[in-house]
Amino acid sequence: MVDAASKADCRPVLVVLGNSNRTASGSARGEAREHEIDLIEAISSELKKTGATIVTNPNWKRGIGTSIRAGVQHLIEIAPGVEATVLLACDQPFVDRAVIGGLITLHHETRKPIVAASYAGTLGVPALFDRSRLPDLLGLDDSAGAKSIILSNRDQVAEFPFPEGEIDIDTAEDRERFCVTSDSQVENQSLADSKVEQEER
Repeated sequence: MVDAASKADCRPVLVVLGNSNRTASGSARGEAREHEIDLIEAISSELKKTGATIVTNPNWKRGIGTSIRAGVQHLIEIAPGVEATVLLACDQPFVDRAVIGGLITLHHETRKPIVAASYAGTLGVPALFDRSRLPDLLGLDDSAGAKSIILSNRDQVAEFPFPEGEIDIDTAEDRERFCVTSDSQVENQSLADSKVEQEER
């Protein structure tokens, strides 16, 4: 996702992560917290290789709104002249450079302050918010996502068709199913390409 944003010329690229501060505890709850911290530290280690800016959100368990606010606030602090921001969710595997570039192009073409992906009969992320809508993002409730702003301002939203947006990966089982499906699609495409090549001969 970071690579896709960078290739689409998004600058700066920010990634919001949970807090990785360790506290001594021998309870099961403490062990679960240790696992969370290990995961956050592993992700941070990988992100440091990408040039992305890591934003820590100690309140991430309160809801997605806290992470959006943390990211947007940091963006305003380090890039006060930013024209717009593109919100991306790390669990949408089909978001790539072309999708992000499409959101940006549609924004320039329509001059709408919000450009949102359209899929499964609704609108959502990935989505672009013009600087004029950044206060809306900063005003999100802890548990509210950007979708609430998008749906309550439909007349100001340009819709970017992205049917693959409904596919997200939230669990290990989701990832396994996605990998199996992807491998099958690659194999089918290879067979189709081979058949075309044989017919051309």
